[in-house]
Amino acid sequence: MAYNKIIYGGNTLIDLTADTITAADLAEGITAHDASGAAITGTSTKDSDTSDATAAVAEILATKTAYVRGAKLTGTMPNNGAVTGTISTKSQSYTVPQGYHDGSGTVSISSTEQAKLIAENIRDGVTILGVEGTMSGSEDVVAQSKSATPTTTAQTVLPDTGYNYLTSVTVAAIPYVETDNAAGGKTVTIGG
Repeated sequence: MAYNKIIYGGNTLIDLTADTITAADLAEGITAHDASGAAITGTSTKDSDTSDATAAVAEILATKTAYVRGAKLTGTMPNNGAVTGTISTKSQSYTVPQGYHDGSGTVSISSTEQAKLIAENIRDGVTILGVEGTMSGSEDVVAQSKSATPTTTAQTVLPDTGYNYLTSVTVAAIPYVETDNAAGGKTVTIGG
């Protein structure tokens, strides 16, 4: 027999008669007493009101489920885990793939390009990505001094194969010769 109201010495100690709880109102497995005083065990598997939830399947990890707006959703967001990438040119950027990342991925400059970032390859006074240059600009340079003879046509004077640049170019004077001629004047020969 269940008791729903207990009065002792004129005082009401327990009064369940106005209670409205039902098994469907209690979380599954929780016990209580209804208005009649009978023991009830909860059957509700609803644990929250999801009517105002805003998640979409693309925002829930693939194969995982959630309840949103009263419906069970299965996620479609890719699980990328640890994503890594490299950059090998100055203008290159890395596009982070859409989805979940576990936080252990990295993006770095390719090892080939990192190997080039040494002080000897960077001009003195210039710092690139934390590497301060020491190159003066004249390392491994082979200079040439050269002579040229003027001609009646334009000419370009360049260093010979095996040289990086010209330190000087000496241009010979244009030959100029005056000689007496049979008519009593002077014959001038220029450049020849």
